[in-house]
Parts: sequence; C-alpha cells; structure tokens
Amino acid sequence: MNIKERILSIKPSQYYKSANLHIHSTFSDGTCNFYDLIEQAKILGLEHMSIVDHNSVQGWRNFDFSKYDFLIPGVEFDCFYKGTLLHILGYGIDPNHHDILNICAKSKKETEYDIIRLFKSRHPKTAINAIHNAGGIAVLAHPCCCWALNLDKFTKSLKELGLDGIEVYYPYKRHRGIIKFHSRKKIKDLAQKYDLIMTGGTDEHGHLIKQ
Repeated sequence: MNIKERILSIKPSQYYKSANLHIHSTFSDGTCNFYDLIEQAKILGLEHMSIVDHNSVQGWRNFDFSKYDFLIPGVEFDCFYKGTLLHILGYGIDPNHHDILNICAKSKKETEYDIIRLFKSRHPKTAINAIHNAGGIAVLAHPCCCWALNLDKFTKSLKELGLDGIEVYYPYKRHRGIIKFHSRKKIKDLAQKYDLIMTGGTDEHGHLIKQ
C-alpha cells in the first residue's frame, strides 16, 4: 500500500483517536523527545502516526521506522506564497532524500522561532517538488488559518502546483483557534471540489500521554 492509499484508508472517526498525523518533537518546537513520543504512541495503540517537525527530518534520519507499521515519516515546511504564510506537510517521504535535506533547516533556530522561520520560508512549489521527489505526498496544514481572501482560488493555485491533500481534521486549539479565518466545512468542501486527500492530527507540541 503506497502512502496515498494508506492515508485514504484512514476513516474520519480514527483521527485524534487511533490516527494522529500532526505531532512535533524536540527536534523542532515540541517539548517531548522524538523517541519518547513513539513509545507513548505504542502505549496508546495508535495505528497511524507521523511526527512532522518544522523544517527538520532529523528524528527520522536516525531511526529505523520500518520496524513499526504505525509510523509514517513526515515533515512540515514553512512556506510563503501570494502574501500568505502557510505550512506544507510531507508524508511518506524518504527522510534521507537529498531534495528534502536541501530545504531543511540549517540551524535549530530555523525549526523553532516564528520570525526566523518566516524569513527562511520556501516557495510551496519547492517544498511540494521535494516531497514528491522523496516519494511522499504534500498536504496543506491547518488551512482555516491561511490569510487568503479567496481560499478557493488559493487552494486551486496550490493544487496546480502539485498539492495532494489538505488537513481537514484539525482541532484549532490555542492561537490557531484565535487566528482562524475560515470554517472547517469550507475546508472539507474544497477538499472534495479539488479532489484533495483529507488528513488530520492534533498538532501536539507536548506529550501524547499527559504527565
């Protein structure tokens, strides 16, 4: 089963419960160790999990994820397009592919601090191409937060750049809930309109098992 088929096989009811494709570790701006997150996921019985550190695949490069069926190697790239800061998630990538490594952060600060990440952001076409070349699919993260006056046209233009999916099942907690400009229903409608794969995750920056 390839990565597209695998994610399409995940039912909406599984997100947040047995599927979580948006988690961050200390390799970027999370507070929990990468390997501890995997151990916690095993305890919770997650069936699909991806740690998508900002502009970094460091955890995946040093870990034999092939031993665990529930793991999906991933990354989240900061991009800037049409005056809008957006995040592109990459799933099912080869974390050692040179195109991915070429656009990853060159310092720890580029994985943590918003202002630095903004100035180091990429064009989405660059991120999408790298993800595809590394065998993965490219997904627009937390789209309700995209500052685009016409999200329909914005999504269409990203689709034309090669976008494969959009994050539909996302909780919009913390600051994401405050800067939310669009409805979840609108996102689902756009996913269906442009034949985009629907994904989801909690955007967890701490422990999966609360301390």
